[in-house]
Amino acid sequence: MGLATISISLEEPVGAIRPELHGQFAEHLGGCIDDGIWVGEDSAIANVGGIRADVLEALGRIRPPVIRWPGGCYADDYHWEDGVGPRKERPRRVNLWWGQNIETNHFGTHEFLQLCRYLGAEPYLAGNVGSGSVREMREWMEYCNFAGDSTLARRRAGNGSPMPFGVRHWGVGNENWGCGGNFCPEDYAAEYKRYATYLRDFSGTKPFLIACGPDGNNADWTRRFLSKLGKFPHIQGYAAHYYCGTAGPSATEFDVNQWYELLEKAARMDDLIVEQRGLMDGFDPERKIGLVVDEWGTWHFPTPGRNPAHLWQQSTLRDALAAAITLDSFHRHAEKLVMANIAQMVNVLQALVLTEGDRMLLTPTYHVFDLYQSHRGGRSLRTTFDAPAIPFAVGDERRQIAGLSGSASLKGDVLTLTVVNPHASFPQEAEVRLANGAMIAEATNMVITHEDLAAYNTFEDARNVAVQRVATDIAETGRHVFPPRSVTAIRARLREGK
Repeated sequence: MGLATISISLEEPVGAIRPELHGQFAEHLGGCIDDGIWVGEDSAIANVGGIRADVLEALGRIRPPVIRWPGGCYADDYHWEDGVGPRKERPRRVNLWWGQNIETNHFGTHEFLQLCRYLGAEPYLAGNVGSGSVREMREWMEYCNFAGDSTLARRRAGNGSPMPFGVRHWGVGNENWGCGGNFCPEDYAAEYKRYATYLRDFSGTKPFLIACGPDGNNADWTRRFLSKLGKFPHIQGYAAHYYCGTAGPSATEFDVNQWYELLEKAARMDDLIVEQRGLMDGFDPERKIGLVVDEWGTWHFPTPGRNPAHLWQQSTLRDALAAAITLDSFHRHAEKLVMANIAQMVNVLQALVLTEGDRMLLTPTYHVFDLYQSHRGGRSLRTTFDAPAIPFAVGDERRQIAGLSGSASLKGDVLTLTVVNPHASFPQEAEVRLANGAMIAEATNMVITHEDLAAYNTFEDARNVAVQRVATDIAETGRHVFPPRSVTAIRARLREGK
């Protein structure tokens, strides 16, 4: 394959890469909460106040900046008062959406906010619009945030938290075009305004209210919702959901064309960000409303032998590349986004962590989030990739995917360049061109790859797919060879050219 080029403009910052673009999502679904995050204080599995110690340690290493909870579809059938007070007195409820399991409500508001405190993460609470009431959500906000002497503040103190939690991020419903009430955009906009009118600044914590956006890149929903919303001021975020889905029979069974098909679907996140932000700009040219993608990831067909309602799936090398392609999209469009949350954190969909009994493993997707941490807080730089496109087929249709993609950011004199080479077989050499005569003084190179496209980690071989440190001579040659089917992160200290 010919020489590719990666051109990085150091003088054209796109915007700051908010840590919140690497956010997480934990829903009461399958084994995400019970057995994944929560085992209870009496469990034989090591725990910290009922939260699994091994999962807590693993998540702590990637420092999740924000965590969304309790759903998802579960949020619009969740009543927060079920999850506060003595655990033995909390009601047992049927999980309407995810297999009709019994929810003990042992993991509720206090337990979730303690998880966030342990991890240093901002909490993002999704409120119940579908089956709840304005009063219920308004009282949840008062319970969490009010510092005065109200009955709800006293109740919070009696439950172990005299000081308010100071929760800023609140979702006003979830997927209200579907499981959140099957609203049309106009009806949901009316409901949103009714709810948001009563969601107030309690004791100095001004809420960041997030409205339900479209299913995928649905222009009609956005246009109609914002038209009906009008000049209503109490909205700070607007959340789209985008699952790139699957290609092939299962998460671990696919051919080469299906490898490319899924990665090309992941790359369509670019279109969603650009087109949704463009539509929003027509109504909100000052960008007072931030674009959020609070559910994203792969979604494969049910795993044989497991409850299909629990959405458990393996995470392979292919999923890792899909995650990297998506995170790079967020970085390249950093000025257009305020938050993004992968679905989901543990044991569900594109999970970062899988558990089974007292065992735990880190998935290839976890390693991508670990590898990409150095982007957080950096200035996204305008970066162009010129590499031969890769053709593939979906049935009789011919498609193509970019031969290289990625993102670059700068913090001080340290450049982070992340690159995905999706080619199933061939490496790609690229010349890295830095504008304004800057040069690389020294660099480190970390890679995620495997000879098997469907490689994944198991409890017996938990490091089958992991981050490898590989030598690079990019500082001497200005070039680097990106291995096939790989995610690469190069961290380079820059110096001025002669």
